[in-house]
Amino acid sequence: MAIEQMAMPQLGESVTEGTISKWLVSPGDQVNKYDPIAEVMTDKVNAEVPSSFTGTITELIGEEGQTLAVGEIICKIETEETETEEAPKREEEQNTTSDTDANRQGKDQSNKARYSPAVLRLAGEHGIQLEEVEGTGAGGRITRKDIQKIIDSGMKQKSEAPVPAAVQTTQQAPKQQQKQAPAPALSAGDIEIPVTGVRKAIAANMHKSKTEIPHAWTMMEVDVTNMTAYRNSIKDSFKQKEGFNLTFFAFFVKAAAQALKEFPQMNSMWAGDKIVQKKDINISIAVATEDSLFVPVIKHADEKTIKGIAREITDLAKKVRNGKLTAEDMQGGTFTVNNTGSFGSVQSMGIINHPQAAILQVESIVKRPVVMNNGMIAVRDMVNLCLSLDHRVLDGLVCGRFLGRVKEILENIDEHTSVY
Repeated sequence: MAIEQMAMPQLGESVTEGTISKWLVSPGDQVNKYDPIAEVMTDKVNAEVPSSFTGTITELIGEEGQTLAVGEIICKIETEETETEEAPKREEEQNTTSDTDANRQGKDQSNKARYSPAVLRLAGEHGIQLEEVEGTGAGGRITRKDIQKIIDSGMKQKSEAPVPAAVQTTQQAPKQQQKQAPAPALSAGDIEIPVTGVRKAIAANMHKSKTEIPHAWTMMEVDVTNMTAYRNSIKDSFKQKEGFNLTFFAFFVKAAAQALKEFPQMNSMWAGDKIVQKKDINISIAVATEDSLFVPVIKHADEKTIKGIAREITDLAKKVRNGKLTAEDMQGGTFTVNNTGSFGSVQSMGIINHPQAAILQVESIVKRPVVMNNGMIAVRDMVNLCLSLDHRVLDGLVCGRFLGRVKEILENIDEHTSVY
């Protein structure tokens, strides 16, 4: 018999922690390799975690609602496999005697300076200098248990200064700001709502985008009367033939993807000492639930028809609302198109989806009186397109031309346009 340890997996690129939302097993349960044992929630995805071993669950270390860093142990499984050479190695790494600490000096320390949000938060709250902490994780990485051990033992660092700015992340910033301002006083009938892991992640990402990216904003109004009439004339037959809805949003995403191909500067990202212009055009779309916001990606949107994009929008929205979205569905976005018009909005300034360089807000289509070229006034279907841009990467000229091209594409959609 051997006791194997299951660690919190990395459920997507840049994901550093996960919250156990629900255990699917209990101590004593028999599981096979790849059987789902827990539901884990991150800022990018809700996913089932499969077992890495066949055996019996002996201990659930992580509790429901607890957030653990990637690599931290979540449970233990007793297997019938004989212990391998890796088991003594793991025991040696976890040993905290002075002899082991001395030996660890010559070991891999490549992850020493990689800190999870949970580690940063705890260290900042208790004035612990992370560069002075000996990590027991892989590659010398400091785990939350390492910090908690210091806190529990009362062995605080001599300096009570916060974690150096060089190793802070945006996950700390909202916490620090909350400390600086007093909490609002509660009155009778007030309700305190706990902040979920997803909401914390959204807050951290939005704070990072607003503090790191110098936002600029521009807007154009577009006459989509012909497009609206065309879509309305074919929507019923399309639904009957294809089995899903042909939404206005599909036309906007297609127009944006086509314009991105013509203005590749818009499909770029800031990378410190360089700008990375992405070859693939992968459109991120925002899908909201009652308490969360997810941003799945339509891959190679420029290569898809309006029908193909409409199908992807439908499929991704279903995955979000059914909790079936995967990490792969969330990765690789290069530009975001947001359907704010679905909520009745007519003008808004979107926060850029870091590290992308721009986000296009598609507002509500409304009927307005418009002065036509012949001087006559007519009632037309009008929509505002609002573009937020990263002014480190993009200037007004290219953004104006890009938005003008999107406008031109949309205003030329009519009954002669094919959705296939």
